[in-house]
Amino acid sequence: MNVESILQELRRKIDDIDTQLLELLNARMDIVKEIGTLKKTHNALIYRPERERAILQRLASQNKGLLNQAAIDAIFLEIFAVARNIEMPEKVAFLGPEGSFSHQAAESRFGAMSEYISLPTIKAVFESVHTERVRFGVVPIENNQEGTVTETIDLLNQIDVRIVAEIPLPIHFSLASNEENIKKISKIYSREIAFRQCRKFLNDYFPNALLVNVESTSKAAEQASQEVGTAALCSHIAAKIYDLPVLFDNVEDNAHNTTRFLIISKTFSNQASGNDKTTILVDLPDKPGSLAMFLQEFDRFGINLNKIESHPRKNEAQFKYWFYIDFEGHIEDKNVQRILEKYEGQIRCLGSYVKLC
Repeated sequence: MNVESILQELRRKIDDIDTQLLELLNARMDIVKEIGTLKKTHNALIYRPERERAILQRLASQNKGLLNQAAIDAIFLEIFAVARNIEMPEKVAFLGPEGSFSHQAAESRFGAMSEYISLPTIKAVFESVHTERVRFGVVPIENNQEGTVTETIDLLNQIDVRIVAEIPLPIHFSLASNEENIKKISKIYSREIAFRQCRKFLNDYFPNALLVNVESTSKAAEQASQEVGTAALCSHIAAKIYDLPVLFDNVEDNAHNTTRFLIISKTFSNQASGNDKTTILVDLPDKPGSLAMFLQEFDRFGINLNKIESHPRKNEAQFKYWFYIDFEGHIEDKNVQRILEKYEGQIRCLGSYVKLC
């Protein structure tokens, strides 16, 4: 048997497997549709990150083939996204424009089929969620190079929404241009933060290029797609939207550059997964030792604090503060409940959700 015959036989086997996969996926979606009908009757939340994480962990533990964890996650997260749209189509707002890293974060969890609404400000995303014009919103909360997004934390305090999940997204910048010869590139568009995070690459490859700051990396890609002799520092998804060829990938100075995004919703009902994080806002009496005594409660019950930040009470002339706190555990955990009961009226829980970072 010659090579071509062997290839044809192998391809036939792949075709057979693909047919079986399609039949199984359709069978899965039939069940999903039944679940969606039940959830719609009870107005239940469709996006259940703790359930999805449990499925991914179970599949990884059962895996005996060539697929690694990342491959399993990529395949099944898209299946989950399709399933959610069959259960009950949802609208998802994100901090725009299209092609932004917030857009990329949203698609990484809600898939390519969801209905996305690009909004110009973080506040607009919060308001759309609060008024239930959309079911979910995706907003940045912190970057491990640049720090906390203060506006997001302030809005969590001001607007009644809940945190459903977090998305840690590695931030990779691409250099995209219609020019095939980099010597012809004399101008590069991007945001100031992108120029800072790609400084070494720019100094090495484009020391004489004019760096032009624009309002977003998506705008940078749009500009570069229309002008000869230009390029954009942008996300891969922005380059794709504007059909701008990527000349260099991953040009950021720090390979560990990551932004954490939050998925917010008006509704909160995440069940405990065994690997959860909880976010609370705390308003303590302005007297000596109040914060220290409060934090001692977490030490007493063996609860690990991940993050604590003070923020000024903006409706007061004096410098007084409330606190944003992340800790490991679920709101329904017995020891967490003890703290909540002791400090009733001083704590507002924003949500418990699967811990991913």
